[in-house]
Amino acid sequence: MSATPHAIAAGVAAGVMASWSPFLGFHFIIAAALAYVFAGNILASALGTAFGNPLSFPFIWTASYKMGQYILVDDFHGKVNGIHLGRMFRELDFHQLWEPVIKPMLVGCLPFAIAFGVGFYVLTYFSVATFQSRRRRRLSARRVNRGDLSGGQTV
Repeated sequence: MSATPHAIAAGVAAGVMASWSPFLGFHFIIAAALAYVFAGNILASALGTAFGNPLSFPFIWTASYKMGQYILVDDFHGKVNGIHLGRMFRELDFHQLWEPVIKPMLVGCLPFAIAFGVGFYVLTYFSVATFQSRRRRRLSARRVNRGDLSGGQTV
């Protein structure tokens, strides 16, 4: 990618942040919207959504749900009321699914999304900046070795 380090890093961070959302199937759309808001690269945001994958989703969903329960319920002691997801999906009653599952996950994903987004932004920014700087030096050295001192432009 030839975008700036900020654009790439903001895009990747947007994708990672979107992966924390409980709205599975909409991560690309959420990532693209966040990348637009953060002035990030849309393609990088799509790549950043790879953070959410079949291996990481169980951890993401569990952490989001438990954090949401902790934030929403003052007397949370690790006990969660039993829910029957199969019945909720069969009946397709959004309110029954919203209150016990989606709302806690949506609230609980925010701290993780922000923390992981910032972490991936910093990591990606410095990685891309270092890579682009080394690439420019390597290309410059190659031009000097060829005797092309005009910088590759015709006068």
